[in-house]
Amino acid sequence: MLAEFLGTFVLILIGCGSVAVAVVGLSGSGRQTGDFGPSNWLIISWGWGLAVVFGVYVAGGISGAHINPAVTLGFAVRGHFPWRKVLPYWGAQLVGAFVAASVVYATYHWAIDAFNAKEGTGREKSLPTFSIFATFPAEYFGNSWWGPLLDQIVGTAFLLLLVCALIDMRNTAPQSNMGPFLIGLVVVAIGLTYGTNAGYAINPARDFGPRLFTFFEGWGSIALPGSFDWFSGYWWIPIVGPLIGGVIGALVYEHFISRVITARGEVHPEGRAGEAE
Repeated sequence: MLAEFLGTFVLILIGCGSVAVAVVGLSGSGRQTGDFGPSNWLIISWGWGLAVVFGVYVAGGISGAHINPAVTLGFAVRGHFPWRKVLPYWGAQLVGAFVAASVVYATYHWAIDAFNAKEGTGREKSLPTFSIFATFPAEYFGNSWWGPLLDQIVGTAFLLLLVCALIDMRNTAPQSNMGPFLIGLVVVAIGLTYGTNAGYAINPARDFGPRLFTFFEGWGSIALPGSFDWFSGYWWIPIVGPLIGGVIGALVYEHFISRVITARGEVHPEGRAGEAE
């Protein structure tokens, strides 16, 4: 549990920190002389990818470094992780995300307050500073819940499908402890291909832990229930969508690839992250 807590803590510390740099850090520090525009999205995409890399390296040898409730559930549904550990893992991941969000806030609250003062808005109306911590749907979705939910299902299914492939030593899994780095690249790829739809939470703890923190720190209804000008009651979508997508991605790999490898008589074990201990 400590390993899952710490791995998720590292994930959020680096990931949310990268968003803070893009949203309030560069513009408020004097280090950005002009609007980066789309380049800011590259900071965020690579920041979250590297966050996954180092979160997995921190916790992988102890807990398998799920650092994501959708990963834990997907492995359990495949039969590669014991069900009795699912809720404890979820709890550790959620607490790690909440605590990390508090540290990001502690180091960036001056920049956040300066940004809001310049914009002339309070936290309860500041969607940009809220986005440092948690996600929201693109304006083109309107108040529809189906589009963002589908986005989260697809993005997380993509994540789990590739995670299962990258840790399966019977397949073409990477060697020499390169797995965490390539899993991080999967997250970069998701950010660059689906990220603008709904912020690519693809991780219930990653979204809800910081979201809960922002609720207590004054972002109010933007955080919970997750309402703003064009969306309302959004908080559940980055939880339910990834859990559904995680199961789908894990089962697709199980039925399309893993069972074929098993039928061929391959006996090499899958990587530690999928072990049932």
